[in-house]
Amino acid sequence: MKIQLRITPNEGDPYELETNLFVIVAWERKFKQKASTLANGIGIEDLAFMAYECCKQNNIPVPVSFDEYIKKVNAVEVVGQEDPKATEATVTEEP
Repeated sequence: MKIQLRITPNEGDPYELETNLFVIVAWERKFKQKASTLANGIGIEDLAFMAYECCKQNNIPVPVSFDEYIKKVNAVEVVGQEDPKATEATVTEEP
């Protein structure tokens, strides 16, 4: 599962990052949920945490504290998502 995020900081230009396996596993560990639950809806805290972890993975400086990071971000949006099931062929016929 890959999620493309657009992060808009309080200061500076927006930028985009993509989650990876490490980020998703870190999210699962912190929130004690399986990634499959994201299909039922994703919260803003979930997105902010993934953005925080993505920044760390991409050597973008962030505060040590997640809460301090949130204070510096105006918005986090999903701009794209790769569904792991998308590679499976699905055919639906309408009557």
